[in-house]
Amino acid sequence: MNRKTDSGCCADATHGHDTIRAIQWRDDRLCLLDQRRLPEEEVWLYPVDAAAVATAIRDMVVRGAPAIGITAAYGVVLSAVQHRTSAGADWREKLAADMEVLGAARPTAVNLAWALSRMRRCLEGATGDPLAALLDEAHRIHAEDIEANHAMGELGAGLIEKGMSVLTYCNTGSLATGGYGTALGVIRSAWQAGKLGGVYAGETRPWLQGARLTAWELARDGIPVTLITDNAAAALMQAGRVQWVITGADRVTANGDVINKIGTCSLAIIARHYGVRFMVAAPCSTLDLSLDSGAAVEIEQRGPEEVLSLAGRRIAADGAAAWNPAFDVTPAGLVDCLVTERGVVQRPDQAGLAGLVAASQG
Repeated sequence: MNRKTDSGCCADATHGHDTIRAIQWRDDRLCLLDQRRLPEEEVWLYPVDAAAVATAIRDMVVRGAPAIGITAAYGVVLSAVQHRTSAGADWREKLAADMEVLGAARPTAVNLAWALSRMRRCLEGATGDPLAALLDEAHRIHAEDIEANHAMGELGAGLIEKGMSVLTYCNTGSLATGGYGTALGVIRSAWQAGKLGGVYAGETRPWLQGARLTAWELARDGIPVTLITDNAAAALMQAGRVQWVITGADRVTANGDVINKIGTCSLAIIARHYGVRFMVAAPCSTLDLSLDSGAAVEIEQRGPEEVLSLAGRRIAADGAAAWNPAFDVTPAGLVDCLVTERGVVQRPDQAGLAGLVAASQG
């Protein structure tokens, strides 16, 4: 995988409070901002095939459910570039095998399977050389995500009253999506509307996405942010300093259970105890009505070194073990509202989600 230290792929800045695009297709290549290196330096990587894209997803170069799906779609394009002229008559089989590799990179985020399903359908409908059609579809997936995020931002901001403060968790902004963000999209829209009294971000161990990424995004786009340790959230809510917790999601099951970054469930429990409202912002591509509840979701288990070490240096005592699930399940009963680009579901449950999907398809 080629790399370059610059900001050249970030030239398509949009407007105030929204200037970051961490996934780009430029000059017939995929550009990925290496999120492992932020905020110390901005390093762009240029994966040349599907295997390199899968590695980038698995190794957290790119993370966040929508961003993973978009990146995988471009990975299919790179696979087509590689195989359509060099693999002979079996190029479609080679492409299908690469899609399997991409799909296994981080299976908990449903957007990954959703994006690959769209690319498969595009490939099935293509005649002759599929490259142009696949690239168009990847661009559509990318553009639709940004559009959905802006719609979610407006809907979510409409639920926030002037002067309220919010706590967010992990990173749900431009770095985790095609642009603008899900939960951070709501925060961006509320800030632009002059509503927010303050924004707090949980640091989010063990990868510190809140400290490294969310704080970097908001500071870069001129939105003041106050960082807290994860275990300060209860004290923050007890003191009445926030009125909303706003998170994203990697998957929402048919009954409204939310699968998101480990620690989300704890925040929802604390919020309910202290009367703080809990909002989940996620595109409809994150809904998985094929699963009845969060109990059916495969939770990714990551290596113990992520917990035992920090910035490449071991911090735990020798001989200590670690349990490191990447996600947890927040029961639907703890969620006050689910904000999607197609509407808001209050107290999400099976009927509410089914109604949302039916209305959007009608």
